[in-house]
Amino acid sequence: MKQHQKEDLRTRRDFLRQSACASLGVTGLVNALAQMRLMTAAMAQGPGNGGYKALVCLFLNGGHDSNNLLVPSGDPASSGLRADYQTGRGVLALDRTTLAPLNVPATTKTFNRHHGGVFHPMGVHPNAAALATLFNEGKLAFISNVGTLAFPVASRTEYLSGAIPLPPQLFSHSDQQTQWQSSVSDRPFTSGWGGRAADLLNSSYNSSGSSKVAMSISLAGINSFQVGTSGQVTQYVVNSTGTVPLSGFNSSNTDNNPYDLALDGSGAYKTSDQGKRLKAFEDIMKLTHSNLHEEEYNRIVARARATEGTVGAALTAAAATGVNFDALFTGTTASLGGQLKMIAKLIAGRNVLGNNRQIFFCQVGGYDTHQTLLTSHGNLVTELSNGLKAFHDTLQALGVWNDVVTFTASDFNRTLTANNTDATKAGSDHGWGGHAVVMGGAVHGGDIYGHFPSLKTGAVTGSLDAGSSRGRWIPGTSVDQYSSVLTSWMGAGSNEIGAIFPNLGRFDNPFTQSSANLAFL
Repeated sequence: MKQHQKEDLRTRRDFLRQSACASLGVTGLVNALAQMRLMTAAMAQGPGNGGYKALVCLFLNGGHDSNNLLVPSGDPASSGLRADYQTGRGVLALDRTTLAPLNVPATTKTFNRHHGGVFHPMGVHPNAAALATLFNEGKLAFISNVGTLAFPVASRTEYLSGAIPLPPQLFSHSDQQTQWQSSVSDRPFTSGWGGRAADLLNSSYNSSGSSKVAMSISLAGINSFQVGTSGQVTQYVVNSTGTVPLSGFNSSNTDNNPYDLALDGSGAYKTSDQGKRLKAFEDIMKLTHSNLHEEEYNRIVARARATEGTVGAALTAAAATGVNFDALFTGTTASLGGQLKMIAKLIAGRNVLGNNRQIFFCQVGGYDTHQTLLTSHGNLVTELSNGLKAFHDTLQALGVWNDVVTFTASDFNRTLTANNTDATKAGSDHGWGGHAVVMGGAVHGGDIYGHFPSLKTGAVTGSLDAGSSRGRWIPGTSVDQYSSVLTSWMGAGSNEIGAIFPNLGRFDNPFTQSSANLAFL
């Protein structure tokens, strides 16, 4: 980036994106969000407009080697991209004849920036045939080479110059996970972009009179993505079987009630030992305390207990839809399939939960493939493909396919080159920009968005290899750009987008500049 361009970025940012947020650091971000929250709350007139919408974040923990998910499939004799892939991947290269083909339109813009607009055939991992089908049916899209950025980095030369501020601790699992989930890569973590979106959208779309559960629901424990700035929208954690109850209470797993050995059908305490123990505990929780921390703890526990009943009622409503969730998720893993199945059930019971906007978070691990990549990644792709296909089928059966958008994120991509010459042992190491998946009825599927990277490694002309010869792609799309499009679909306006993503103005505007190539929703 030229010096005068950086000066323009720092002096011509609009009020919300620069003055209230970026230039004031963390305090400015919190204050801007607080002011915006007051404005959106004041403008909210009862229940929000636009019907129901849910955003589902699927985080692939460990660093997904998406080089072997979205793969050039042309003849290396005529496709330079395929030739570079085979040269760089070495023993990790997938046979192009085994790939599931993608019907990418010849008009795709993904090859414009780094390939002179020359079209290259593409396919996906042979274990991702279901994803290829969804893509070819226009229900799924790929976002190529997206990753954490503080400012745009146009080339390897700019990266090596040291003139462009970079995200700290690149290639570190914990740091890059946090930066992906916060989208603010150049400041210490304070909140996640999902949490900030919930802070601003909740009052506009989720009526306080009808909302009975948090807008942010996690299937994978407490996470950075859903951390807000105000505490008004807190994460509510469930697991693949339902709510997470108080420990020490067993269940016979009937009627979606984790306390059915302590409570009868009317909610009264049973005379069993568990019933007596639960009554004693809740009597203690009703006591008032002079210590504010104790009082707040009581309040949180009481709220959690009340929400457990609401979630149970939502699961009962899901069962009443007649959709056979278990049958639809046959063939999926307990990890990913179980999480997505529970999300589908909560969406089916959305009228009980009472929210018009919902943000879900789920996560699967195993993507830190430093060894035996061909086998382990193949299994992971099978899990991902089967899980997303089952989720699609279930949302279709529930009639809410157009109301849900599911997207993937991960720590980072992995190196194109292998770390061992033995194909049975070889893995790949920590990289940077990678490919993401977006699925839903609102998605303009059947295309690849963003800018597919050059797959040349090292210092050759056109290389996007970040200071190495391993194939660590400098991202062509920032997390801010990718995430802002998703948030806009949820109903955030331009001012709210500017507050949620304070660094967005540093990059091509995904809503007004075709050069961003991010019109996937």
